[in-house]
Amino acid sequence: MAEDAAGYIKHHLTNLTYGPKPDGSWGFAENAEEAANMGFWAFHVDSIFWSVVLGVLFCLLFRLAARKATAGVPGGLQNAVEMIVDFIDDTTSSIFQHTNSLIAPMALTIFVWVFLLNLMDLVPVDWIPWVAGEIGIHYMKVVPSTDPNVTLGLAFSVFVLIIFFSIKQKGIGGFVQELTCHPFTVRLRSPVTWIFIPVNLILETVTLIAKPVSLGLRLFGNLYAGEMIFILIALMYGGIVLSFAAGVLQWAWAVFHVLVITLQAFIFAVLTVVYLAQAHDVSDEH
Repeated sequence: MAEDAAGYIKHHLTNLTYGPKPDGSWGFAENAEEAANMGFWAFHVDSIFWSVVLGVLFCLLFRLAARKATAGVPGGLQNAVEMIVDFIDDTTSSIFQHTNSLIAPMALTIFVWVFLLNLMDLVPVDWIPWVAGEIGIHYMKVVPSTDPNVTLGLAFSVFVLIIFFSIKQKGIGGFVQELTCHPFTVRLRSPVTWIFIPVNLILETVTLIAKPVSLGLRLFGNLYAGEMIFILIALMYGGIVLSFAAGVLQWAWAVFHVLVITLQAFIFAVLTVVYLAQAHDVSDEH
């Protein structure tokens, strides 16, 4: 029984992985061990597939709402889209005090896309893997945000924007100065400044790198834990009494998890705006 439960958990937490095999050929991993041994160049096909599908769904829904937008009584989709857009726009405006037309649309994209990635966590854990198994696909993780490659990929995309806007606003010299001298006044003739430059460089570099790492791992950790709880509850199905109890627990956890997935999407979007606002701050604004 314990072995069956362990196998069930491992199966549901293993990605459909495509990568190099020991003989040098490329193909799909047939078990979790083979997937783990494929190394850096392996692709999590299910994470990529569902991320793209949900991204396309996001674009189609918002395009449909824009095409059917009316100045009269709005429909349900238009109402929902306008509420999300207004909410993200107000939140961004309250945090980001600079002029950049990219930030609000980017925050909207991040919030909705991450929310849709997280929303897949509410799909019953056995449904899509069972359908995939029926057509010969052994593994199928349907929650992209339970894959650290996805969450860290999103986070490091934000990191690239942080570096880009930091250099654009402050110049390379100003950016280097921020890493080496902030928060101390720059007086290159002072020996104290030269003593603190390497210390500041280490501390500021760690702080800079910690931003995307914490951003990605926070999202991954919360969604992975949520998915694990759904899987553990599903293991309770066995008899009539346990099936009823597990069904109630699944429903209760799903209701609570609606708040979790929304909050995590909001936190990811807000922290992105905060980090980009900091990237736009110049030294005399600190």
